[in-house]
Amino acid sequence: MPRQKNLSMAILSVVLIVFGLLGGNPVQAADAEQLFKFYCAQCHGLEGKGNGPNVGKEFPVDPRNFTKAEEMQKLSDADIKNVVMDGGPSASKSPMMPPWGKTLTEEEVDALVKYLRKLCNCTGKAG
Repeated sequence: MPRQKNLSMAILSVVLIVFGLLGGNPVQAADAEQLFKFYCAQCHGLEGKGNGPNVGKEFPVDPRNFTKAEEMQKLSDADIKNVVMDGGPSASKSPMMPPWGKTLTEEEVDALVKYLRKLCNCTGKAG
């Protein structure tokens, strides 16, 4: 009987771990920062100032500076999400901004939007 109880507890533990990993937990803030560093910082810079290592004199556009609250407040969260998901051309912005909608989940993009709001210390326009 104790062996069966231990086996049941082990199975329950595994199920809870798997459920926790696959249960659709929201992306944590630290994860959003890592996503930003991996996907965005090459152009937008580690601090989001638009000065990433890929940006030089020959770069055809200036990447958005996410720390400029006055500019970021003009954008709704949906505006930002659409550009991240569908790329710059979807919003009449630079074709240098690639679409990430097939790479990132919607939850990851939502977390990135929140992270960008943290960088600008601002909220977006309604809508």
